[in-house]
Amino acid sequence: MITLIRTVHGMITAYFLSCMIWIYYSAITNQPNTWASLAVASLFVEGLVVFLNHGDCPLGTIHHRLGDQKAFFELFLPKPVAKRAVPFLGLVSAIGAVLLFV
Repeated sequence: MITLIRTVHGMITAYFLSCMIWIYYSAITNQPNTWASLAVASLFVEGLVVFLNHGDCPLGTIHHRLGDQKAFFELFLPKPVAKRAVPFLGLVSAIGAVLLFV
């Protein structure tokens, strides 16, 4: 079950990372479009959910309930860096959205 939640979490993370890439691509090429707006909306909703969860990814709770003691980003990054991954990615997303709409 832990493998399943990690896989699902990885797919969701890949989606949000692709949203960030699309936002920056749209901003750099000066081609805002519906997909960029959808990407910004997706990241905004994710950021709101993380904010309401006190800065933590809500899937972390599911990981812990299933007995997974490692946070998702700790699978790839050292613990001190992993703890800062979500706020850092939120900042990167916000900068991309500002660049897109400027």
